Amino acid sequence: MSKTVRDELRDRINTIEESYESFLAYAAQGLAGDAVAKWGGQVRDYLKRSDAALTGLADLFTSFVKQENPQLPDRYYSFIAVLERDAHDAQTAVQLVLAQATISSQLIDNLNASIHLRALLTDIFLIDESMKLQAQEASDPSVS
Repeated sequence: MSKTVRDELRDRINTIEESYESFLAYAAQGLAGDAVAKWGGQVRDYLKRSDAALTGLADLFTSFVKQENPQLPDRYYSFIAVLERDAHDAQTAVQLVLAQATISSQLIDNLNASIHLRALLTDIFLIDESMKLQAQEASDPSVS
């Protein structure tokens, strides 16, 4: 059974949100030096998953919007441009962290505080909520 565009978008959003939660937990551990080696592989895996989820995210959202609303209002175009920029900027920060030989809790804490990652999270929260509303409207037209 192949995934729908909605399912793929939902999976990517879940991956990014789950990774961020993992980053928060890792940053709170205060790991540096030798302690990083034990837990660093796990955070590196979340970083790689986030990197993959961010690749083409705006294109996937465009496909979703076209599927759900073939007229694609200008507001969606504007938001897609913002999403594309924010996903690119957040992905660049994730890739910078991935390029490091050692990933300390402080480095992850700085990534978490990055305005780029926070902007992206806000974008995907908006997308997530709009997807929920569209699903509700589709199942119960009296909702709108």
